[in-house]
Amino acid sequence: MRGDFTMRLPGSGCSPDFPEPRHVISRDQVRFHRCAAPCRQIIDVPEYHFDDIRNVDHVLDIGANVGAFCLRAARFSRHVVAVEPVTTDILEENVALNHAGVLVIKGALGAGEPVEIVWDECRVMSPTYSLKKIIGMSGVCDFLKCDCEGAEWLIQPRDLDGIRRIEMELHIPPISGSPNPALLEYIGNRYTFSLDRSPVNSALGVMGILHATLK
Repeated sequence: MRGDFTMRLPGSGCSPDFPEPRHVISRDQVRFHRCAAPCRQIIDVPEYHFDDIRNVDHVLDIGANVGAFCLRAARFSRHVVAVEPVTTDILEENVALNHAGVLVIKGALGAGEPVEIVWDECRVMSPTYSLKKIIGMSGVCDFLKCDCEGAEWLIQPRDLDGIRRIEMELHIPPISGSPNPALLEYIGNRYTFSLDRSPVNSALGVMGILHATLK
């Protein structure tokens, strides 16, 4: 569930108030550090579908938060890359705690310029990269999970070429700008898709979760 461990204490990693790092274990046996941070740490993502990840797939998790998706994806694939601008330190701790084969990139999806990213009470300046650049840094992408608070509309449609599966949270104002019709048309023409309009995170500004498979 979202936001279970929001401890609004100073620092972006585990608090020194806990000399022995504590962790919790999810129902499906994923381990997460219980860390002090002024923002939500999402440990469960039931809204995403990923049981069709293949062992040979290269998985890209954009907006990884503390690892709820990428840690589970790593059980299916040996090639998982997670991109996260805010909770990167906690994410790396969770990757180590689970002995997961996940490469972490600190940054965000965007237009290539540094931007200030706000997540609850956290504000960070982060580098941003186009999807094409992120895929270049990762090597390949077969399976894309993307939750980037509206930056998905900056994706150039052709950057999706070669991606077999997409799981993406789609946003509308006030979280994001207007949807990109060219991106929606590209996905509609090349993918079989459904849109779950009742995602777990049903806050204002969320259109829904896109589940898409290349035709």
